[in-house]
This record gives sequence, C-alpha cells and structure tokens, in this order.
Amino acid sequence: MGRIFGTDGIRGKANVDLTPELAVSVGRALGTVLHEGGDKRPTVLIGRDPRWSGEMIDAALIAGLTSAGADAVSVSVVPTPAVAHLTKRSAAAAGVMISASHNPVGDNGVKIFGPDGYKLSDAEEERLEQLMEDDDGRRPTGTGVGRRLRDPAAVSRYIEHIVGLADVDLSGLRVVVDGANGAASSIAPQVYRQLGAEVISIHCSPDGENINAGCGSTYPDVIAQAVLEHDADAGISHDGDADRLVAATHEGAEVDGDVILAILARQMHHQGTLSGGAVVTTVMTNLGFKRAMAGLGIEVVETAVGDRYVLEAMRERGMNLGGEQSGHLIALDHATTGDGILSAVQLLSVVRSTGASLKELATVMTRLPQVLVNVRDVDRDALDGAEPVWDVVREEEERLGDAGRVLLRPSGTEPIIRVMAEAETADDAQRSVDRIADTVRDHLTI
Repeated sequence: MGRIFGTDGIRGKANVDLTPELAVSVGRALGTVLHEGGDKRPTVLIGRDPRWSGEMIDAALIAGLTSAGADAVSVSVVPTPAVAHLTKRSAAAAGVMISASHNPVGDNGVKIFGPDGYKLSDAEEERLEQLMEDDDGRRPTGTGVGRRLRDPAAVSRYIEHIVGLADVDLSGLRVVVDGANGAASSIAPQVYRQLGAEVISIHCSPDGENINAGCGSTYPDVIAQAVLEHDADAGISHDGDADRLVAATHEGAEVDGDVILAILARQMHHQGTLSGGAVVTTVMTNLGFKRAMAGLGIEVVETAVGDRYVLEAMRERGMNLGGEQSGHLIALDHATTGDGILSAVQLLSVVRSTGASLKELATVMTRLPQVLVNVRDVDRDALDGAEPVWDVVREEEERLGDAGRVLLRPSGTEPIIRVMAEAETADDAQRSVDRIADTVRDHLTI
C-alpha cells in the first residue's frame, strides 16, 4: 500500500491523490483506533481551511468516522493550531484539520491530532494505514452509528485563548495583516484588534478559490509593500492554515522565521523563561542566527527540516521554543504545534514592551546571504554514495571555512536534490552552489 502519511500528515492534489474514498478510509480507520482505545463513543473535532475541496474531504471524513461509530464535531473554518488547542481543551478523542497549508488551491491535506493536541506519532500513523488496508468490513448499526455535530462557539474559545495569553496593550500600533485568504482571514484581525492594535486587513476575503493566491507568508514582498502603503508600524503575514508567520518592518523589510525566532529567544532569555537556555532550529536556519545565539549565550539545537522534528527535539529535551525559517514557530508553553497568530502576538508584545521598533529588534542577527538551488531529474537515492559530489562539497566547505557552509538535501517526495550555501557574500554562496549543483547533474542525472 505504501506510506500515505508524510512528514506533515497526508498531502496531495485534491480528488486525485487525496480522494473522497481515501478520506472515508482514513475516517473509518481513525474511528476504529479510537474504539480500540476503549472509548465507546469517541468524539473527533474537524476543522478546515476555506479552499473548495475542503467541504468534499470534510464530508468524506465525517462519513468514515460516523461509519465507525465516532461522533464528528465540525468547528468549520479555523486555523490548524485552533484544532490542536480545542482538541486538547475538550473531551475529544482526536482532532482533524483539513488543509494544504501554504499550497495552492488545487491541493489539500489531512492532519490528525491526538487528545493531547500533538500530531500523531509515526507508529500511530502506521496503525491507521494498517487498518485502512485490512478493513474487516464490520459496521455498527442503529444507535451505534456516529453523528455529525457542530460547535459554533469553537472559534470564540480559540480567540479568547490567544488574547488571554497576551500581557501587553497593543494600542497605538498600526498593523497590516495578510490573511492569505485562508483560515486566519477573520480570526487574526479580531485577535489583534481586541489587543488594541489598529488593523488594516488585506487578502482576508476567502472565496474558496483565492487561498494563497499571490498573497500570504510565501509572498513576503506583498506584506512589505502594504506596510509602506499604509504607513504601518509592522506587517503580519500568515499562510493558508495560519500555522506560520512572516513579518515586515515599517520600512518594508522582510522579517522571516529565523529573525522572529531570534527576537523571541533573546527576550525569553532576558526574562529567564527560555527553558534550558536553548532553542531548536533546523539545518536550513541561517548561519547568522547561530552566530547571534552564540553571542547571547543561547544554545542552538539543530534538527532535520520539518516542524515534527523540531517538536520532537523540544519535547525530548524539555525546551519551550523552536521553529523554522519558514515562520513555523512553536511556543511549547502555550501551544502543541506552530501557531502563526500566537507567534505574531508574542512578536508584537516584544515591540510594545521594549519600546523598540521591529526594525530595531531585527538587528538581533545579521543574515548571511543564502542561495538555494533545486537540481531536478536526479537520482536522489544515489546521493549518499556519490563520492565525486562529496569531494566537491568538502572542497567548498574548506574554501568557505567558518565564514559559510554548504548543505545537500534530497527531496523526500521528488527526484530533486537541494543544494544550499551560505557565505559572507552572495557571489561566494552562488559560486559554491553552482559548482556543487553542476557536479550533482554530472553524476546523478537520471
């Protein structure tokens, strides 16, 4: 059958890879697993982003869950972290988010959370896949069949949760918010307004088709330009399911996840609230971040790319702050997954409490030029044994020394090898990337 779950749940083209039939099967398997855990009438919360196919996948998942004797509670259009929070704070046995995050409207995905608000482990996902393959065909009947229920107050409870975590008044701050025409479109502006900020909303009018379309956190130039147009103090940009955050200064400069993480880490370190005096990042984090943390006496723990690996390291080591360059940041004291709205509230709180502008705060680190090239149509599985490639990598590492680094990473799903380099100058980084990429093409092209 092959693995259905990837590093962040199920993801693919809606109605092609992620079909209604597959969603029914996932729902049935999840309901069955929850019954195995001893819950005679398990309840599962289901949320989604506003893309068109979400209604189709939602209906199919509910059919599968209720067919297995589980009740499905719809919380409608909400951010991914809202599903995680609401699942943990309720009596639900699990939570499901239907979203393809920052992907275009044609894609969709399914993320599943346990009763503790954390995404399922590899073992739990493998158990679901086994049940999907070995469905015994047994079905409850009569009152044993599950029901579809609704929770119209769910969004309000999530907003109250986020607002309640803030300990400063944002009055006087003018903020532009890009909702990516996604799940945060109505919720994020409400949160910032309730905290006192003056909010200008852009791309907060989802119609099911325009999610992530030339807007949101994957288009940081959009929020940067909007800040200048509206003479705002800062810009906040989310992705389709609002688990990410990218910001902009009042001068229209991008503030990505690395910089935001550095700002939050420094503030928590000064306050004595940074667990273990350490922060978790991935191998893609800019070298400038590591230099900044070293200067502050903060340890940096590095993981593979993916928020699940960041979270695993945080939980294993008892750390409370981690994140990725993409803006997927995790504040484990308050959330079990990345929460873009929470991250924005924390960032704006630092702006207000310190009296510094976001531009001034962003000087916490100096970014090294970073160049990334995707080498396509190559044998990614042969990379480990490609000695000529690694010989060139070692030569470039020696040339750059402590002033830079190189990184090779095969894609987990496509015939692509990603080549990244950082150096004191963009030309130096480009030189390393070009030489390594050419060697990859020469020896690994399919």
